[in-house]
Amino acid sequence: MKKDKDDNGTNDAKLVTVAIHTYEKAHILKSILESEGIPAVIHGIQMIDPVVPENVRVRINESDLPKALQIIEEVDFTSTNMEDKNQKTKKEILIPVDFSDYSLVACEFGFRLASDLDCKVKLLHAFFTPFYPASVPFGDTFAMQTTDKDLFQDVRNRTEREMQALIEKIESRIASGLIPAVSYKTALVEGLPEEEIITYSKKMRPTAIVMGTRGKNAKELDLIGSVTAEVMDGCRTPVFAIPEDTKIRSLSEMRAIVFLTNFQEREFKAFDIMMKFLKPYPVKVYLAHIAKKEDVWNEIKLSGVQKRFSDLYPHLEIEYKLIDQNEGLEITLDKFADEHKVDMISLSSSRRNIFARIFNPGIARRMIFHSDTPLLVIKGM
Repeated sequence: MKKDKDDNGTNDAKLVTVAIHTYEKAHILKSILESEGIPAVIHGIQMIDPVVPENVRVRINESDLPKALQIIEEVDFTSTNMEDKNQKTKKEILIPVDFSDYSLVACEFGFRLASDLDCKVKLLHAFFTPFYPASVPFGDTFAMQTTDKDLFQDVRNRTEREMQALIEKIESRIASGLIPAVSYKTALVEGLPEEEIITYSKKMRPTAIVMGTRGKNAKELDLIGSVTAEVMDGCRTPVFAIPEDTKIRSLSEMRAIVFLTNFQEREFKAFDIMMKFLKPYPVKVYLAHIAKKEDVWNEIKLSGVQKRFSDLYPHLEIEYKLIDQNEGLEITLDKFADEHKVDMISLSSSRRNIFARIFNPGIARRMIFHSDTPLLVIKGM
């Protein structure tokens, strides 16, 4: 017996969510999928204004999922006006906060980074009120119930109180001299945290994003670490991940940094961006490549990369290291950081497809949940 289908040709019993986007992007993706013969519908997640929702789901028949994923991997929303290559980077450090202790650690690092770079600070909190079931489609006559409005206002009021409490803690630390007095503003936005952070980054192009994480204390499904990992995957702004228990609270305290290389051309641009953050400070840089077994060609290539960086930065102390991976990747890197007293791990990250993100997590994502060493991830250009 066939399942009933809705007006769009999708099977209600077999619907799966293939993407979550803003209203505008969701409609673009829906049109692309339908042009390839894949019926799609848009369902509301959060919709305070029924006409212009902030985040919506794009849903398709489960049987169409393999083909849809291939199409989605080819969709590049970064080519829109939101990410104009001629747009200048804003002199701002973005600090997403969730009002936890990790947020305070991130604020301390972020405010000091802003002071070093002569930037302002934006404290951003994204809150989500999941009182609409994902299976409820929005339409021309959809209306919000009074109880839902009250619930949203309650969440909003509580969020405002929590932001005010965070501000008071920050002001107290500024008054005591623990963090520098830099200009800052706050913003409360409704939506999924990773989506809103990435969207803000593409629109405003801050100098850097600073996010707090739990580090070694993180659980496998830790929400904070997961959001940080998604932000690293989804935006081109350099991201500092600052673990809760890190001993280093500013770039000025760093004496040794490891820059991971896989001999890609994009890493030269990433290294240059890293040095713009570190330029005022006398740090030692370990240029490292991780391999499962010793390979003479890796050492030759490392030596060549070191020479190129030494020519570009003659006053910088650079030492290359070939790290033999005889254990898990994160364990190997963590041991290297401990042995060489590394204060930060830096690497260039490229855009990976959805299957790589699920089945082969990158170094950055794995270190977020394993290490107490700060991490700097710079998206490859």
